[in-house]
Amino acid sequence: MFSSLRKQLPALAGAACLALSAATFAETLEVPVGAQGSDTYVERVRGLKKHEVTARLGEPLNIMGPVGEPAITRWEYADFYVYFERDVALHTVKKHRG
Repeated sequence: MFSSLRKQLPALAGAACLALSAATFAETLEVPVGAQGSDTYVERVRGLKKHEVTARLGEPLNIMGPVGEPAITRWEYADFYVYFERDVALHTVKKHRG
């Protein structure tokens, strides 16, 4: 009886260590995915031309690009960016607030 227990002892000890280490490091991490800048309204401009975006939102603070082919340009506003492919708005992205 003791010889079979002696053979199983390393496996049992390993299983116990794994169980204890998993319990030690298990913790709940909550990431508020949509919570950043939720009070910021970003107008939908997808499909609009650059002059139409300017008419709605005003002049951007900064313009980056164009880069690549097709030409991608990023316009920076106070709380978000607008990405263009050539002259057409593709996406509006809120700025990260850390």
